[in-house]
This record gives sequence, structure tokens and C-alpha cells, in this order.
Amino acid sequence: MTMRSLLTLVLALLTATGSLAQGFPDKPVKVILPFPTGTGPDTVMRLVGERLTRLWGQQVIVDNRAGANGWLAMDAAKRAPADGYTLVQVDAPLITVSPHLWKKLPYDPIKDFEPVATMYRTYYFVTVAADSPWNSVGDLINAARAKPDTLTYGSSGMGGNIHLGGAMMEKATGVKMRHIPYKETPQIYMSISTGDISWAVGTASTTKPMIAAKKVKYLAITAPRRSPIFPDVPTVAESQGPANYELQTWVSLYAPRGVPPAIVNKINADVGRVLQDPDVRAHLNGVGFEPLVQLPAELQEMARKDSAAFKDVLKDLNLSLD
Repeated sequence: MTMRSLLTLVLALLTATGSLAQGFPDKPVKVILPFPTGTGPDTVMRLVGERLTRLWGQQVIVDNRAGANGWLAMDAAKRAPADGYTLVQVDAPLITVSPHLWKKLPYDPIKDFEPVATMYRTYYFVTVAADSPWNSVGDLINAARAKPDTLTYGSSGMGGNIHLGGAMMEKATGVKMRHIPYKETPQIYMSISTGDISWAVGTASTTKPMIAAKKVKYLAITAPRRSPIFPDVPTVAESQGPANYELQTWVSLYAPRGVPPAIVNKINADVGRVLQDPDVRAHLNGVGFEPLVQLPAELQEMARKDSAAFKDVLKDLNLSLD
């Protein structure tokens, strides 16, 4: 093939790809969710999906497939055609924690999927009962140190961010506590309010009902700096806790590997446009979520860094599951 022929072919491919993106979507787009209806990620996806439906003139269908540690949704998504018409909404642990936690994972986050668009990120709060005598993380740690292996922290299951939040606190302070797993996340904070367990980390979204009812309180936010949404809540370090203790999660859209870049970029740009809407941002801020607009390459780099960090954390904790 001559150089001229090669250039002609490249130009033709670029033109075809651009035309493909301009015509996208010309039918409904399905987003598979590993989350139950009514959860934070689900409500955000439905809000963003409604706005995308208006923008695209095509329906965005939300398909909830909760269960099996998110594997049902990931398996369904990876088997879908790589055409941009099937996406999957994931939270960070499915991409950054599960590959290092489970010995047999039914998907590969790198080989099977590619990043499309970030939706939001959120930090966690060290949460205790409203009538707890502890008013700082330092108080909590001192109580745990006085009675090792007595204080309890809840989670929604082994290896999830809530569990890792407690395990990381043990590791950072050298204080032994007991882990109590729950089947449903809301049960954790109900148990904290009744004194059945001592504490747990939780997002603003999952703890909001109990905060509103004044049944639990926040000792600190697991962020490097105070949140503009919760300016009165100190960081863990400011609350006499361990320095550099941070825990966040993010929720993003991924696609089966192989979607044409022009389509990925169009979805990314349109999701970013929706997230810039003041009403959408106000809704996310209202439940403690920080809208996060990133290019696919930026999402990929964020996932890579978080994955490397959690690999080290899980190794230090000697935590793995079959």
C-alpha cells in the first residue's frame, strides 16, 4: 500500500468514526447497575439518565441487577456488544478493590471494560451514636485502646469500603477492634444508634436518614480537607485521629472494551454537560456527593492509582477471599 493510499484509508476511517458519533444514539441506551433501586448511585443515574434522554432524544433505560458482589451486573455488561448502547455504572471497589480481594473474579476491569465518564465522588464519615460520649476520633481510639478487641465496627461485607475503613483504622492506630458484617448497609447505622455496635464509616447518602433523625453523629470526614458541603465536620487528623487516613469512593460509567473512541468521547462530553447543570449539582450536593467531570483518560488514571493503593492495603491486612 502506498503512502497516499494509507492516508486516504486513515482519513476515510476518521470520517466514518466521526459520522458514527454524530449519529449516536439512534436507539435507547441501557445502563446496567449493580445497585438496588433507591440507593444513592441509582437515584443519581436516574436523574442523569432523565437529562440524557432529553439531550439525546432517546430513552436511557436503567437496569438494576444487584447481587453477587456486583458480579451479575459486570458479567452482563461485559457480554454486551461494544457499541456504546450498553453501559455499566460502577462504584470504585468493583474496579479498584475486587481484583485484589477475590481470587476468582468473573471479570477483568482492564481487559473487559474501558472508562467512559465519572459521575461523582464521595468521602466517608466516622459515625457513632448521637448519645455517644465520644466527640472526636481521638476519644474513640482511646476507648478502643483501653479495652482491646471490645469496640466493634460494622460493615456491609468483607472487603467493601466500609469494612476497609474500619480495618484501616485498626492498622493505622495499632488498636484491635471487632468487625461485625451486616447484610444491608442501613442496618449498620441503626445498630450504631441503638448501641449494638460502636461505630462505622459511612457516606452522607447512607447515613442521612439517621443523621436527620438525630440518632447518629459524625466525628470526622475521611477526606484530606473539610468538605464545603459539611464545613463543620473536621478531618480525621483534625479530630485527633491518625494522620493521612483517607477513604473515598467514586461512581462512574464504564463500557465493554472496544467501543469506538468517538462514541466514548461523545458520551463523556454529554454526561459532563449534564453534571454541570446547577439543578443536578444541587441534587448531588444535597446527599453529600461531589459531581466530578473527567475525561476517560483521567478516570483511567484515577482508577489505576486507587487500585495500586488498595492492593497495598489488602496485602498489609492479609485479606483475600475465594
